[in-house]
Amino acid sequence: MKPEEAADLVRDHLTGPVAAQPWVQHVEHDPELNRWYLRFTCDGRDATTVYFDLRPRSLRYEVYFLPDPSGASPAPSEGKRLALYRWLLRRNHHEPYNARFSIGPDGDIYLTGRVLYQHLDEEELDRLIGVCYETVETWFQTAVTLGFR
Repeated sequence: MKPEEAADLVRDHLTGPVAAQPWVQHVEHDPELNRWYLRFTCDGRDATTVYFDLRPRSLRYEVYFLPDPSGASPAPSEGKRLALYRWLLRRNHHEPYNARFSIGPDGDIYLTGRVLYQHLDEEELDRLIGVCYETVETWFQTAVTLGFR
């Protein structure tokens, strides 16, 4: 699949069948970044936004999962923060389809992944959205407890 075809697929699918779902709050495109935003309702937190970045050969996706716990007031101990990071890294072995937790340069925690255009279709895009939703629903409350309580 060519990058233009991938861009058309992502646009048509996110603004069509996905946007029509009752759990979707908002779909938006930023042409400067070539990024799509999909915000949807969750049970375990108010909402989650998946960022889809169209790259030359792949679609990269990212979810802002959790702020850096060291910025909390009062900040957790270093041991507690490291325990959270260790727990998140262990979850990477449970996450399907290349979705992985990572620590960003700002110290915040993200869920990230990538799919090559040759593997991208509507079914794969739906699966990626489902993986992001399931991961947030499954692990967010536990991560908050570990990092902030």
